Amino acid sequence: MIGAALLVVLAVLRAFENRLIFFPPRYPEGFPAQGKFPDDLEEVWISTEDGVRLNAWFRANPASSKVLLWLHGNATNIGRQMGEMEAYSRLGINILALDYRGYGKSEGSPNEIGVYRDAEAAYRYLTDQRRFLSQNIIVYGHSLGGAVAVDLASRHPCGGLIVESSFTNTGEMARLMFHLPLIEYLPRSKFDSLAKIARVHAPILVIHGTRDPTVPFAMGKKLFEAAPEPKWFLAVEDGEHNSIFTAGGEHYWKTLEGFVDGKHGKE
Repeated sequence: MIGAALLVVLAVLRAFENRLIFFPPRYPEGFPAQGKFPDDLEEVWISTEDGVRLNAWFRANPASSKVLLWLHGNATNIGRQMGEMEAYSRLGINILALDYRGYGKSEGSPNEIGVYRDAEAAYRYLTDQRRFLSQNIIVYGHSLGGAVAVDLASRHPCGGLIVESSFTNTGEMARLMFHLPLIEYLPRSKFDSLAKIARVHAPILVIHGTRDPTVPFAMGKKLFEAAPEPKWFLAVEDGEHNSIFTAGGEHYWKTLEGFVDGKHGKE
């Protein structure tokens, strides 16, 4: 009886997998009124290889040849991230913030392969239309976006990879969340950053809060340990899942600035 009940639970989890993984807030949720958009934000539309139109914001900094490809976490969108985008402008480089399929104004529905295609389309937009050199693209991902960023950087050259508050793979997260036997083998979605990060040929910065209640600090360390050199780890004391850039204070910003400038570890 217990075995049959477990099979039913596992079947339900498999059937609703994408709904359990992705929580996409749709437009207008999180978006300010049109007249309140900063003047220096340019709304752009990007098409993926499978024909999905994605919404993104580009913030130009003509003085810099570098760009931050910003891949946000789950349960948010670029509207909600406007304040953070403003804060990250202090890095002094261009920024492209992308909404995955199904998030914000972007078309479609999210799934693992789809969000990988979305990041790929954003990368191609930067190289083909904005004419950024691949070595000047810094790929940044928070939480779920960290897994998307690792996948992209494992397949394409870039100037650096920043992984913040992210996890090792879906299986380990499933075991952490559901505490069911063999649950780690159930998800179709793998998001296997632990395996992929070894294939990244660029400097890597892993950032994790010591009090992250969503993705354990130990998981961030495990991801870092699997990464090749050159790499750096920033532990943000008392940082939680979504409070890294505030909890980290000036040390956080100096670390990011040094990494983006290519000076981290050379002081």
